[in-house]
Amino acid sequence: MSGGVDSVWLLYRCWRLREARPGLRLRAVHVHHGLLPQADAWLRHCESLCARLDVPLEVIRLGLVPRPGESIEAAAREARYAALERLLEPGEALLTAHHQDDQLETVLLQLLRGAGVAGLAAMPGSRPFGRGHHLRPLLAMTRAAIVAEARQAGLEWVEDPSNAAGRFDRGYLRREVVPALRQRWPAAAAVVTRSASHLAEAQGLLDQLAALDAAGSGDGGCLQVAPLLALPRDRQANVLRWWLRGRGVGMPSTARLAAIQDQLLPARGDAGPVVTWATGEVRRYRGRLYAMRPLQAVAGDGWELRPGEVLDVPGVGTLRLEPVVGSGISAVRCPGPFTVRLRQGGERLRLAGRSGKKPVRTLLQEAGIAPWLRERLPFLWHGDQLVAVADLWLAAELTAAAGEAGWSVHWARHAT
Repeated sequence: MSGGVDSVWLLYRCWRLREARPGLRLRAVHVHHGLLPQADAWLRHCESLCARLDVPLEVIRLGLVPRPGESIEAAAREARYAALERLLEPGEALLTAHHQDDQLETVLLQLLRGAGVAGLAAMPGSRPFGRGHHLRPLLAMTRAAIVAEARQAGLEWVEDPSNAAGRFDRGYLRREVVPALRQRWPAAAAVVTRSASHLAEAQGLLDQLAALDAAGSGDGGCLQVAPLLALPRDRQANVLRWWLRGRGVGMPSTARLAAIQDQLLPARGDAGPVVTWATGEVRRYRGRLYAMRPLQAVAGDGWELRPGEVLDVPGVGTLRLEPVVGSGISAVRCPGPFTVRLRQGGERLRLAGRSGKKPVRTLLQEAGIAPWLRERLPFLWHGDQLVAVADLWLAAELTAAAGEAGWSVHWARHAT
């Protein structure tokens, strides 16, 4: 809950429902964005209301850092939903207080951004979300009706000045455009909401077609190129949009989507083509498309890692060494500390059961490690000896013998 009239009214309605059904489990969540000076006062208001209603309140504090080219509104929305998704427990439902006026503004914004069917379908009343569902039970109500009922119930709420700020697109629509629309078309919000529902049905059919067209071409989150090339261009685009929504990397512009079709799909061999936009990128390797967040540049090369400690390198991942017996890195020959470096080229490693050292480059190619990941693998050194490549391979001559103490390598690559 934000503390505004919509979320306060929704919490009050849920509280009334819990009063009638004592077994109903209810908790509130407040996301503290820290963007406005009133944020702490809003939190105190939510705490006071939840204490009065005997509803437990959880507070999520966000440290927002928008990506280059990304709006602060988009960054706040993405961070908020990501945090709420992590918080949701199995079988729970997240209820948000979006109403009919919000839906009207959303459709107008999407229309002015040149959105397709999925964007113009706007906000669904129900959707799977994390380990549960996301419900919007107030979509059929106008804000005026919510305010009237909240006043009748004697509720108090806070006002967010950014909602009416002209420098934000939604605030401009709310202040300048929507009142004029309502004056000419009083039922504008209800009619546009109905249109959004029709578009949601159409998008559902497009998704079903995309799933049929992509059948057999999905491969661990990737898309195989060959089946896509056999499709007409418009159905290629439909499959790509469906796939990218599922990957959660944001939707590229029409021009960027066309670049995926024109540059990546017909590319030869492993030329390493990439199409990038503000929130995502698509790469091709060995006949497959990969979608991910834009890869983060890695600052520095050379980090110390001691057994038992955790090393977190932005853009690379989290690395740690845990004690084991009879496997892993020999703790006798390599007591630590270790140095973690990125690949420089020319590294060689002898694996167990093989004679002689083999170029790491060859190992990476044989294992099918994508080129953009090879440059972000942590290489573990003990002095001037290469001990391990991430948690993929260990140097045979430095592996712990049976009964000998060792270090087990654990590497968690940052999500892309």
